[in-house]
Amino acid sequence: MSGGDIAGLIAAGVFALLVLLLAVPILKLGRVFDEVRTSIRSISDGATPLMDEVTATVSTTNQQLKKVDGIASNVSDASANISALSSLVAATVGSPLIKVAAFSYGVRSALAARKKPAGRRSR
Repeated sequence: MSGGDIAGLIAAGVFALLVLLLAVPILKLGRVFDEVRTSIRSISDGATPLMDEVTATVSTTNQQLKKVDGIASNVSDASANISALSSLVAATVGSPLIKVAAFSYGVRSALAARKKPAGRRSR
């Protein structure tokens, strides 16, 4: 064996050692990618039922909001009717009551003026 052959064998051994040393991190990186893939799959499998539950919750909430909207509309109509009724009562009963009160005040004032004794007048 010559010196070139020995140098070739040493170079081949170093190259094989380098390949073995680089194979270890590559295998570990492959395991990391397997774990990441497994984690993503489990998250995806867990997210699908969660999205179904969220969809059902939103649907139920929309139905309840439609009911609340109907109730609010009815309350608005009722308050408008009560306002109109109170205006009608005020116009119907209020005006005659004011007239009766004014008339009774006038009568009281007239009677009070008649009952005052005619006292002495000073010059």
